[in-house]
Amino acid sequence: MKKIYKLFQRNTGISPYVWSVFSILPFYFVFQSSSTKAIVVGILLTILFFICYRFAFISKGWPVYAWACILIAISITMTSLYNYIYFAFFIAYFIGNIKEWIPFISLYIIHLVSMTISFNFNIVFQDDQFLKQLPFIIIIWISIILMPFSLYNRKKREQLEEQLQDANSVLVKQQERQRIARDLHDTLGQKLSLIGLKSDLAKKLIEKDPEEAHSQLDDVQQTARTALNEVRKMVSQMRGIRLEEELVNVKQILKAAQIEYIGDQKINVANVSLLIENILSMCLKEAVTNVVKHSNATTCHIIFEQSSNEVIISVKDNGRGIKVNEEITKGHGLLGIKERLEFVNGRLEIFSEEGTTLMIRVPNVIKTAEKEGAK
Repeated sequence: MKKIYKLFQRNTGISPYVWSVFSILPFYFVFQSSSTKAIVVGILLTILFFICYRFAFISKGWPVYAWACILIAISITMTSLYNYIYFAFFIAYFIGNIKEWIPFISLYIIHLVSMTISFNFNIVFQDDQFLKQLPFIIIIWISIILMPFSLYNRKKREQLEEQLQDANSVLVKQQERQRIARDLHDTLGQKLSLIGLKSDLAKKLIEKDPEEAHSQLDDVQQTARTALNEVRKMVSQMRGIRLEEELVNVKQILKAAQIEYIGDQKINVANVSLLIENILSMCLKEAVTNVVKHSNATTCHIIFEQSSNEVIISVKDNGRGIKVNEEITKGHGLLGIKERLEFVNGRLEIFSEEGTTLMIRVPNVIKTAEKEGAK
């Protein structure tokens, strides 16, 4: 069954082939006529319908009404002369794709009333070929009633989803600007202030105490180099860093601090977006930096887990432990981790038993493109 389905387009399924059948059907009904003139008229009406149908979809404003009325007139003619009712299905689909409410409801009522009268007219005259299609007539009539509203509501929902995505993208950009501003302030603000103060001091001391002025200028030079390195690191983080790369860095940091690393040697996380992975990498780095600076630990245990709902990174040390509320308000990097996780609807859980355990949790948003490619 899967091999057969691959014959159809992935995005549209079998719908193009259904529409193709509906496009061929009018010629079958037209050729049922005994008169050559009727056949020629029927073929011309069918061709004209599809030409008008095309123009109706690309038109805007008042021409939409004109093309729709022409389509309805052709449909009624084909129903009356050739018992072909299925153009009503095309028109219902077209009306459902109209975005504005007033044109939609106006053409919906016109189409529904006109086709209902046309169907009843043929039923009253008891045309045998028409009556044989009675079950299909009922189906088409129900489609005329329900399909336009179904399509209209779907289009409205898609439009609202697009607006929501646009609003979310704006919000994401604003939050990212705030994060960059905070990082720049934390990274450069203090050091640039220090450089300014020491430069002023060196300027005052250059004649009174040249040696001390020289010392202050050395401090300025060292502070500037430190600030430059931190900016380079921050830019590197903005470009994005993978969890595997960060794990290597974390191991080096722990080894340099003489803290034993215990845990996963490979990352057990797959198909996570680059944004999520980048934020997890920054949170992991901050958590391990916190262990090195403040915990007085001898071991650090790191575990990566991924479920259908979320990605979890656990960082546990055997250090002195922390008072959760006090440490978050004071800093120690925990507030930065919490804010970064809130940016992607994640959360930070802290446990202080036999050391400190940080549970970094992020919703499991899998990359669509890679997921489809895997199939």
